Amino acid sequence: MNPIQPERVTELLAADAYAAHLGIRVVGADDTSVVVAMDLQPFHTNFLGGVHGGAVFSLADAALSLISNAPGPRAVAIDTHLVLTGAAEVGETLTAVAEETSRGRTLATYRITVRRDDGRVVGVFTGTVFIQG
Repeated sequence: MNPIQPERVTELLAADAYAAHLGIRVVGADDTSVVVAMDLQPFHTNFLGGVHGGAVFSLADAALSLISNAPGPRAVAIDTHLVLTGAAEVGETLTAVAEETSRGRTLATYRITVRRDDGRVVGVFTGTVFIQG
């Protein structure tokens, strides 16, 4: 397992215009995990008034991007999967915890768990990346 560089996580997120638009922020990073959060706003909702699954996906995907690229070299997603297990509402904060499950020379896989304020899991995301270089 390659150690994560917390300062690199902050730099990477600062360069992500889409994450900034959604309000995604770094909550923490250590040698083995990255934690990001997003305060849910009305623009995160779908036509039914619930939080859009795409918002949950985007938060988890940002966590994947950060954890896979923080150790270097460049990594790009080649497969992702999200299981939505609960709902969230405007006014809540979603927090995504990303952890590495395996990392080889060219491929790495991560598990990201997305929870709402009360601790309920709203999404379980798995992502595999191709490591370039």
